[in-house]
Amino acid sequence: MARPSTPAPTEAADRGAFSGRTAFIFAAIGSAVGLGNIWRFPYTAYDNGGGAFMIPYLIALLTAGIPLLFVDYAIGHRWRGSAPLAWRRMNRRAEAVGWWQVLICVVIGAYYAAILAWSLWYTLFSFTKKWGSDPAAFFGEFTQADAPETASITWDFVPTLLGGILLVWILVAVVLALGVHKGIARSSAVFIPLLIVMFIVLVIRAVTLKGAEVGLNQLFQPDWSELTNGSVWVAAYGQIFFSLSVAFGIMLTYASYLKKKTDLTGSGLVVGFANSGFELLAGIGVFAALGFMATATGQGVNDVAAAGVGLAFIAFPAIINEAPMGELVGVLFFGSLVLAGFTSLISIIEVVVAAVQDKLGLGRLSGTLAVVLPMSVISVLLFSTTSGLNLLDVTDKFINSFGIVTAALVGTFLIAFVLRALPTLRDHLNMYGTFRVGNFWLITVAAVAPLILLSTLWLDASDILKNGYNGMPSSFVNTFGWGMAGAVLVVAVLLSLLPWSARSNAHRLDSDGDPIADPAIPDTRLEAPHGHRYPQELRADVAAVRQADPVDVPAGAVIAGSHAQPDKVGPGGIAVEAEGESSAADLGTGQTHRAPHPGTDADITDTAAKGDAR
Repeated sequence: MARPSTPAPTEAADRGAFSGRTAFIFAAIGSAVGLGNIWRFPYTAYDNGGGAFMIPYLIALLTAGIPLLFVDYAIGHRWRGSAPLAWRRMNRRAEAVGWWQVLICVVIGAYYAAILAWSLWYTLFSFTKKWGSDPAAFFGEFTQADAPETASITWDFVPTLLGGILLVWILVAVVLALGVHKGIARSSAVFIPLLIVMFIVLVIRAVTLKGAEVGLNQLFQPDWSELTNGSVWVAAYGQIFFSLSVAFGIMLTYASYLKKKTDLTGSGLVVGFANSGFELLAGIGVFAALGFMATATGQGVNDVAAAGVGLAFIAFPAIINEAPMGELVGVLFFGSLVLAGFTSLISIIEVVVAAVQDKLGLGRLSGTLAVVLPMSVISVLLFSTTSGLNLLDVTDKFINSFGIVTAALVGTFLIAFVLRALPTLRDHLNMYGTFRVGNFWLITVAAVAPLILLSTLWLDASDILKNGYNGMPSSFVNTFGWGMAGAVLVVAVLLSLLPWSARSNAHRLDSDGDPIADPAIPDTRLEAPHGHRYPQELRADVAAVRQADPVDVPAGAVIAGSHAQPDKVGPGGIAVEAEGESSAADLGTGQTHRAPHPGTDADITDTAAKGDAR
């Protein structure tokens, strides 16, 4: 049998890579710091014990947020591919989990573009305070939204929304078409520092407003009795989980673009604490402004406090109306929403682009167009109409509370108990990280995170099944809530059954016959301890067996034979018996050895005995 030849490089071979750790950190922070940091965290903290909330919040960061962030980094960097390809390389049967994550990003990206379009328009409106004296009525006119009680799908398009959404998608296409380094990394390097500067100026202005201390006292005054309330702890874990962009393919995809020698754990700590630092900064700015509003109108903070769309597009315009230099406050606030939202949207759509590139073997430009064109059409059709706000509301609730949470729960369960890949991921993190992880990390990923995810899922499902959602008709909620969440899972399974293109990165081999997705990062699957490569003659034997389907390369196969030199488990989870250790180790036995790493589903047969290794 002839030695497998290396396919000629294709356009898809160059997936791109971050130029260094700093570029990756900026991009990862850009993904993590999004709209939820600004409009979700402040009210969540205020509504769950104020200053006391910071205790469960910090514990959640250390026992769920950062540990799950490490999981994403390890999978992406270890198996170097988009979410479907990385999961498939971990185990062929797990590919559907990767597509599940991709489709979640499709749904989120479609409506996230609409929110970003609103923010763009409101940035312009801030110069003249176009919303007038009644921001709530103006927002209703701006979206022309149907009442929740009569929610249904309509095709009455709102021109301003349509134009804004199209502009957002054009900007997204330009950045993604430029690639990882020139597009994602460079835009993040500009937008994130600009966002931080703008938001610091906004916070300074907010805390100097009359009555700011009233709002800050409400935010940080601790209610210690809330620490015994289980829902407060679930809220803290939920905030950390959603704000860090973990478990739905974003950080996994970004990590696949890292160079081999990158500090994974150190980078994770920087991103995790930077994200939480920005949330705290947002809380100070938002509640200082709310304190001013309460003082100016003679109301209590609880009367003016809001979260989400209500905070951004109704409460803040009212604050801007009352504040000195209100136009500046408005431009800074809505400009911050645009920058935070845009970098997050880029990361969301990149998950989809990377998956399509890997599956179909497309280049960067063609892969970007193949994703952005249909997604922009879907986004316009669904969210630029009078039914768009209601559809956005129910879609956002169900894809976050049930799509992301369920996918994360299934993913962590598979990794921990079915594939039993946590030891391999731990070893990889310790090989490429200044901060070593051990049993504490294993426990948080295998036990703490799944329990919290399950609790969150149970509480949300119970509440909606009992009380419905936001007064919307059950038919609307069942179709675009439960139905959408279920359809994402079904389509993910179907996509996992489709064959991979012969030009895809899944089938690309290096000069030693090993699959490789990024020329900038050598394959680590067959590395011996201390980073040394196994002898060429052994690698040729293994490559011959893999030729039929290189994607199914076992990550932890036992390769036994007289050519093997290492005698212990390597950093990639590959155990090799020393020469002469057992009769089964002889190449002449034709013995098949089962890989001890349960993340694989293939055997490696010693084909040299049959004379067809080369």
